[in-house]
Amino acid sequence: MKKSLLAIAAGAFVLGAAEFVMMGILPEAASATHVSIPTAGHFISAYAIGVCVGVTMLVFGRKTSPKHLVILFMALALIGNAMSAAAPNAMVLVIARFIAGLPHGAFFGTGTVIAKALADKGQEGKAVSVMVTGQTIANMFGVPAGTLLAEYLDWRLAFVILALGAGLTIVLTLAWMPRIPAVPDAGLAGQFRFLAKPGPWLVLGAVFVGNSGVFCWWSYVSPWLQKTGGYDSRFVPLLMMLAGFGMVVGGLAGGHLADRWLHSVTAAVGQAISAAGLLMVFLVPGNLITCAILTFWIAFGLFFINGPQMLLMADAGRGGGELIGGAAVQIGFNGGNAVGSLIGGMALNASGMNYHVTGLAGLPFTVAAVLLLVAFALRFERRERLAGQTLR
Repeated sequence: MKKSLLAIAAGAFVLGAAEFVMMGILPEAASATHVSIPTAGHFISAYAIGVCVGVTMLVFGRKTSPKHLVILFMALALIGNAMSAAAPNAMVLVIARFIAGLPHGAFFGTGTVIAKALADKGQEGKAVSVMVTGQTIANMFGVPAGTLLAEYLDWRLAFVILALGAGLTIVLTLAWMPRIPAVPDAGLAGQFRFLAKPGPWLVLGAVFVGNSGVFCWWSYVSPWLQKTGGYDSRFVPLLMMLAGFGMVVGGLAGGHLADRWLHSVTAAVGQAISAAGLLMVFLVPGNLITCAILTFWIAFGLFFINGPQMLLMADAGRGGGELIGGAAVQIGFNGGNAVGSLIGGMALNASGMNYHVTGLAGLPFTVAAVLLLVAFALRFERRERLAGQTLR
């Protein structure tokens, strides 16, 4: 494996852990900042909103080498996570989480371009999956480690370690990553020209609603495991490792199949897997075994879709909009996270904290994502693949 891909995988690890660690430490962070569990969901939403806002950096960095962009993004991650570790109250933690989220989407948009540039011909899906694997390994090991720190020491230590990880990624990027030319300069407006077509909006719509659905449940997975599954809080880190393992396997499987199937069909399969899992969250009474299976199942589907959807949008932006195209997936992903967290919280409040309803609240969104991707496959990708054209 190329060391340069490992450098962006390290950055993906830091950002993946920063994004998801709050789900595992939510009860401790809520208690320390004196807010309720649904209100603490704002710590998740703040990061997601930062992701959406931060993509604007790519608009002004289009002439900058992707290597230098990665260094900038990791510097922001260092600052945001250091602030999270030191936050004295809920308001400061919300601000810190917003800052930590700023580089996320821009990094993955840039990382997709780097992975495609470094990949052997016909292996682009696998190269992107290597980057995504950094994010999924964060969920397998980084998030559970943060949960353990919260359980036995202090939840703030998780953010200290993430800040140090961002610094290490800067060092690895400087040492291992070659200088990759900037994407073609299509001008300020030219970067967004591909969004004038309907195809990319179907993909982005699928990303947004699909993640809205999953995060109705995933935002509250820690208390769900305890209240519905009957797990003691000491076992939650192990369940987070199981979820992370599902993400690793799902991300690799999705990237592998994306090199063989239509990208949109691959993503639709992943969304369907998540939809089936959410239906079971609502229908199954819940015990130690079923909740463990569903945790793995939905996590597998959640990251099965990442590589195919990022490739779809990077290809759609070819000719100057590649960075924006890849980053737009993260806008949709994290915009969906923010909405899903809010909807899940409202469902919990309306149902008297019945954690089964988070699955029901999310199900219609994931079904809509499947339909959007199928429509894209039939209307655009299949036709252009048959014509031998590049997806635009």
